Amino acid sequence: MVGSAIVRRLKAEGFDNIITRTSSELDLRQQADVAEFFAQEKPDYVFLAAAKVGGIWANNIYRAEFLYDNLMIEANIIQAAHQSNVEKLMFLGSSCIYPKMAPQPLKEDSLLTGLLEPTNEPYAIAKIAGIKLCEAYRSQYGSNFISVMPTNLYGPNDNYDLQNSHVLPALIRKFHEAKVNSQPYVEVWGTGSPRREFLHADDLADACVFLMKNYNDAPFVNIGTGEDTTIQELAEQIKETVGFEGELRWNTDKPDGTPRKLMDVSRLHAMGWRHRIELKEGLEKTYQDFLANELSYVE
Repeated sequence: MVGSAIVRRLKAEGFDNIITRTSSELDLRQQADVAEFFAQEKPDYVFLAAAKVGGIWANNIYRAEFLYDNLMIEANIIQAAHQSNVEKLMFLGSSCIYPKMAPQPLKEDSLLTGLLEPTNEPYAIAKIAGIKLCEAYRSQYGSNFISVMPTNLYGPNDNYDLQNSHVLPALIRKFHEAKVNSQPYVEVWGTGSPRREFLHADDLADACVFLMKNYNDAPFVNIGTGEDTTIQELAEQIKETVGFEGELRWNTDKPDGTPRKLMDVSRLHAMGWRHRIELKEGLEKTYQDFLANELSYVE
């Protein structure tokens, strides 16, 4: 989702020498393969968006894979970028790096000030390691490696698997299938009370290109909207967008996760960047994309 959005953004600006690999073409967990790729292609700028990702269930069940795979991906790419004298690298982290009970909205300097949310701790630790790797290579070698922390994302090419996806795409698929099958209700995990912030992938891509052009400092930068909504409000909006007319049922035996995750984006706003796609418009665009690509998304 993120990588394809960045490619679309770069192409829209006229960049045509864009080097990409799918996971089937290059296993980023294999150090020798990554080193060979960098030696052959010699990229000047690197957007490190690759990661093993998932929702609460996947994060909590596949703890070893989420930690190992993400550590290997980022370590291999950052080291290869250094060895290949890459001009600039951007590492994309995640808002889950912040302590579970950190003050809201989440400021960049809240990193490592408290305990992480247990259900996604392995993924968060891997992303924190990526931030620190970029800082260390900058400090020791003078590498222009920067880090950005996106909030919750959605948009084209999202993962709609009902067990491994994040809340927004999972709800789109649930409501759509309930509508098609004339089901009387949709079950949603938790209480509906947690608050989350959602950023369209095209807005993230725009922010990433903006920062790649304009930001060269060590401190990482939050990327988000600065606005949040409850999961219940999100579910109601998706229900309306999809046109499902049944009821919502909340399974309170399932975990809520972190009570609130809202990013402080004042640092990014001060640089002159703000999001453009509001949630209502973004949901409509995303549902239309889901309908157009349903067969590939739900295989």
